[in-house]
Amino acid sequence: MNRVDINNLVRENIKGLSPYSSARDEYVSDGSEMVFLDANENPFENGVNRYPDPQQRSLKEVLAQQKGVKPSNILFGNGSDEVLDLIFRAFCEPKEDNIITLPPTYGMYKVLSGINDIENREVLLTNDFQPNIEQILEAADANSKLLFLCSPNNPTANSFSSGKILHLLKNFQGIVVIDEAYIDFSNEESWVQKLGDFNNLIITQTLSKAYGMAGIRLGICFASEELIQILNKIKPPYNVNELTQKKALERILNVEKVKSEVVEILKERDMLSKVLLQLNFVTQVYDTDANFVLAKVDNATNRYNQLLKKGIVVRNRTTQPLCENTLRFTIGTKQENEKLIQVLKEIQ
Repeated sequence: MNRVDINNLVRENIKGLSPYSSARDEYVSDGSEMVFLDANENPFENGVNRYPDPQQRSLKEVLAQQKGVKPSNILFGNGSDEVLDLIFRAFCEPKEDNIITLPPTYGMYKVLSGINDIENREVLLTNDFQPNIEQILEAADANSKLLFLCSPNNPTANSFSSGKILHLLKNFQGIVVIDEAYIDFSNEESWVQKLGDFNNLIITQTLSKAYGMAGIRLGICFASEELIQILNKIKPPYNVNELTQKKALERILNVEKVKSEVVEILKERDMLSKVLLQLNFVTQVYDTDANFVLAKVDNATNRYNQLLKKGIVVRNRTTQPLCENTLRFTIGTKQENEKLIQVLKEIQ
């Protein structure tokens, strides 16, 4: 077990804060028939006239059981981006602290560092898209509060070596944030099961990918109770609305449906990877643990525009480090993928 003094990582102004206590925090319904006159709500029932549960208790209970953790190990956000922003605001002092990111990676880490006035120290992945452990630890200093590991990574689609992640967890003296937005498409195990071993570990997941609920904006944070309590201090009281909570609960209870959709996506992903390898303008198709495929082509901008004219929108990643002349293909439905393949063959 690796123990880091979390108190030394928390911003001084956060340590003394008490979370806002809402009406729905002070009285938690036990299911009894009550007359609610405590929150200045409109009394006329329409399904959303009452404030939502600020701690999303019903949703946490189900998810905790599914993930093998306690409800107190979970925090929900208005999308993963809010969760990430809360982490910045809890641990990073503006103009003083720094974070470490590993390009090419998810662009919001850099955006959030700019918004929060935090130095972003970038350490490029190796040529095989793995963390460069020596350079990461060399870049870190006493003010390095956060290390972001996106695994499976976006846009490269690969998972990071578990041995490399383990080494960083044992040696980085700040908070290690593992972004597992695409973990449901991977053969690798989630690091959620390692929460008890590392008190400086935060895992973020989402309902936007495998669960197909990008439109409801629900991000998930798994961490020790100590870290969750810190983040709860600064979480807006009603950050996850009632409709999102209800829709999310309905979806996560439909386990078999989600699994079947993931299986179909993986089947289509493998098929698309094979087809891409047969195209004369594709020079490399990278291994993928996500619901997308990254492919190196002869001229990414030209191929992107050709696809666009045929009514197909992909992502041109050629501006990203180590990703020159690459296109990112999200896996669609069988019909969408068939149309994509037809067009790809036409533009050869």
